[in-house]
Formats: sequence, C-alpha cells, structure tokens
Amino acid sequence: MRYLPHTDEIRQDMLKAIGVPSVDALFKDIPSTLLNPEFPSLPDHQSELEVDRFFKRHAANTIQAGDVPFFLGAGCYRHHIPAAVDHLIQRGEFLTSYTPYQPEISQGTLQYLFEFQTQVCLLTGMEVANASMYDGATATAEAVMMAQRITKRRQAVLSGNIHPHYLEVIKTYGHYCEFDVRQNTPQPAGHSEQGEITADTACVVVQYPDFFGHVHDFSDLAESCHKAGALLIICFNEVVALGLLKSPGDMGADIVCGEGQALGVGLNFGGPTVGLFATRQSYLRQMPGRICGETVDADGKRGYTLTLSTREQHIRREKATSNICTNSGLCALAFTIHLTLLGEIGLQRLARLNHAKAIQLKEKLDTLKDVTVLNTSFFNEFIIQVPFSSKKFIDDAANQGLLAGLAVSRLLGDDYDHLLLLCCTETTTDADINKLVDFISTY
Repeated sequence: MRYLPHTDEIRQDMLKAIGVPSVDALFKDIPSTLLNPEFPSLPDHQSELEVDRFFKRHAANTIQAGDVPFFLGAGCYRHHIPAAVDHLIQRGEFLTSYTPYQPEISQGTLQYLFEFQTQVCLLTGMEVANASMYDGATATAEAVMMAQRITKRRQAVLSGNIHPHYLEVIKTYGHYCEFDVRQNTPQPAGHSEQGEITADTACVVVQYPDFFGHVHDFSDLAESCHKAGALLIICFNEVVALGLLKSPGDMGADIVCGEGQALGVGLNFGGPTVGLFATRQSYLRQMPGRICGETVDADGKRGYTLTLSTREQHIRREKATSNICTNSGLCALAFTIHLTLLGEIGLQRLARLNHAKAIQLKEKLDTLKDVTVLNTSFFNEFIIQVPFSSKKFIDDAANQGLLAGLAVSRLLGDDYDHLLLLCCTETTTDADINKLVDFISTY
C-alpha cells in the first residue's frame, strides 16, 4: 500500500477545502530557480539499502565512514541495518527499561530475550544459550573459566589464530584468576597448531572463521579434546558466517561464544557490541550470565521468567558464575529484530552475498603482481601479502577516501607489516572493489 493512498478525487476535495487550485500552488513562494524540474527517476523495485544510498547521495552534505569504500572487519563489521531495527529499539518500552530487575512484570523484555536465546541456539547448533553477554572477547574469557569449573582443571590452550583482542582479554583473566594460558604462534597462511592437550588442559580455544579469515572443520579436534577430558571452545567474530557454514555444535563444540555486533548493531566508532554464549544442556548450571525460560502463570497462560540468574548483582559474589553486570540488552534486542526480519532464508542469502563479494575481490587481487592471497578458504574476510608497508598503505589510502582494510602489524607487531586483512560485506559495491584494486596496483 502506498504511504499516502489518496485518490485524485480526495486530493481535489482537499485542495478545494483550503482554497488553492493545484498542488503546485502550494509552492508558489519558492523561486522557480530553486525548484527541481524533474526528480531523478527511480526504478520500480529497489532494496532498502539501494534506496538509502540513493537519497544519501542526493542529500549529501557530510561524509561519513560508511559512505566511502570500506574494507575493514577484524571483529566489527559494516552491514546494512534495516530502518525498522532502530525504530523499534527506540520505543520507550524497550529503550528505557531493558534490564528486568523485576522480571515478573517485564514480560515483553523477557519474551524477546527468550527468542534471542532461541536464535543463538539455532545459529550455533547448541542446546542452550544465555540472555547475552558484554562482548565477544569477554564472553570467550568467561567460556574458559566455565570450562575450568566443569573439568576442575586450570590450563587453557589457545590457538594463535584467535583475534588478538580476545587473546589479551583471556590472558588478563588468567593473570588475575590464576589459571595457566598456553598460546600458540599465529599462522597467517594457514592452520594454527593447537598444541599438546595434557591431563591439566581444561579447554582448547579456536576461532571460526579465524582472525585471518581461514575456515576449518574442528570435528577431529573436538574428538581429541573429549578423549583427553578437555572441552572445545569455538569462538567467532562474524556471526553472519553461521548462516552459511557448518555450525560449531555439529563439529562437537562444548561451548560456543562470540560477537553478535554484525546483526542489528552499527559500528559507532567500534561499539557497542553484544556477546553471544551457548553450550550443552548438561553444562547449564555453569553458564555465566542469566537465562530466560518459558512457563505458565496461575491461569495456565504462557509467560516468561528468569530461570537462571547467577550474575553477581543477583547472587553473592563468591557464588556468581560471572561478575560482568551488563548483558548489552538493547543490542541483544537489535540483534533479535534484525535476525527476525531476515529469517532463515534471508540470513542464508545475506551470508552467500557476503561470500560472493569476497570472492569477487580475491579474483581481482589474484591478477596483481606481487600481491598474494594467503587463504585457501574464507567467508567474507581474507589476508593478503603485499610488497610494501601495510601501515603506510592504510594511511595513504585513508587520505584518498579509502578505508583499505586492517594492517595486521597494528595488532601483532612489525613482523607482520606486509600483511593486510580485507573484508567484504553486502555493502561493498563493484566500484569499491575496483577502487581498492586500482589503488593497490598503482601504489
């Protein structure tokens, strides 16, 4: 239905009532030199993203990061967020009261958190999920501590291909919570060695896809962990990848955690973000955070409740499974709305489009001399080796209005200064790809 579904007859009645002969007469005080004789024609059908770009282009009086070619990823991703998401989360019922301190009267909030948990379970292939966490890095650190509570062991073996920020957070937790962290060496060109699993190993932590974009099947690793009495933790940065790839649960993961920012939550200078956390039913009591459950009231009607609430604001600190008091509730709502709008088929299409854009960029880069794509597998992000300083390249590209990925040396040190991490999403255009490839070829 059109936004203003008025017939010509209705319009004539309205004009007659206000005493003007035509719609044009309403604008007679505007000088004719300022009127646009013809509005640029739009096709009959366009996506919301295309319409949004059209109007931004014609109303542009500022330049934002999202308006320039953008190949940044590495944990925070630029995706198109439907306008309905921001509209709905800014309703007063959600925006001002998103933490149910009196859960029994917060049925709307509890319902969306219950649906959020269901979505996370479906994405990860796990049996239970909590009602969100602070971010992907702290969720992974909490997963390590949960594994230690379950196994009664104190060692965590970390893949070197986990996001460096995640590694630093886990090591910080390890220092103050007094557990042993064994980190392996990063392997930008391939599979990171997992290290020896000993009788003291509580868990092995891997990333999927990893920081350098590689996609691995960890089924064999899961089997090795279980034989040794350890747990396998699979974390992720890009949740959209789970719309296309084999789920971590199907690989045998015991705990799955990661970042949900890609759905519903804008970049906003790198945040806010929302942590996702799921596990097996048998480990439910050791989960950090809180869990919403479904029940019936005194009249037999469906209702929702906080089934498990073991954060330190709800329970004595020494009994809490987590001392992080925020669950990024509003971001979890944005995630749920966005994923609901997409649906299962929509998420799969979005994931395929992301992958196709990355393939398109890779194929163009393959034609360039002295530029090597190091990945044999990837989702929407991959690593390239270049014959120049990636740090300087990033700065020079930015001065030309091009956000040309991430210099890996920024996070891993100067030994990695010839590596560049590139990411494509559905927002990446053909023109963006051509501009990046041209800039690299002439640099």
